[in-house]
Amino acid sequence: MTLPILYSLRRCPYAMRARIGILLAKQPVMLRDIVMKNIPAEMIAVSPKATVPVLVLADSTVIDESLDIMLWALQQSDPSDLLVKESTDALPTMLNLIHRNDNEFVESLEKYKVAARYHDIAEVFYRNQCEMFITDLEERLATDEFLMGDKPCLADYALLPFVRQFSRVDRKWYLHSPYTNIQRWLNTHYQNPLFSKAMKKYPRWLDNHESVLIGVDETKKPL
Repeated sequence: MTLPILYSLRRCPYAMRARIGILLAKQPVMLRDIVMKNIPAEMIAVSPKATVPVLVLADSTVIDESLDIMLWALQQSDPSDLLVKESTDALPTMLNLIHRNDNEFVESLEKYKVAARYHDIAEVFYRNQCEMFITDLEERLATDEFLMGDKPCLADYALLPFVRQFSRVDRKWYLHSPYTNIQRWLNTHYQNPLFSKAMKKYPRWLDNHESVLIGVDETKKPL
């Protein structure tokens, strides 16, 4: 049985998103952990844009957008109903929220991170830009434990890596911020064993060319 290959990078939020989706769907894939300073030729050959994550399926289909990898995995298997299939409005609502994250929040987040790193006076400005989205999430979490109800959905896991980054830019400010619902939401994710699995450090693939099997359903016998 030929398994899909996932090129990944541990600390990249997009790659983290892809790994989370695969783990949630319990879809076995062979992970190849890389570093951006030394991108494998094999990865560039299948995805010339040369950014992670990249998933190569058994039939050679290439999926190189993190959200698309999540959706592919959950379409194969969605044991926790993260796509909320009984609601026709759920997926469009989640995708809209993820679109805002990827196309509005992330741009401000990157500028906030750079400004903070270099102690730029624009740090507060860019943080305020981030807060427009963070405030919306905080309000959503005021009435529900997760973004769309009492259990996590696709949007919760797709946004997690980026909200996590926001919380780490200025830790002292974040811990004293009014975003107590965001703090609770993040802590809930951190306490989930899935988070540790998604953040596990693996040997770099180029060091020994040995892929690592992830996404195995632990309730079943190993493949």
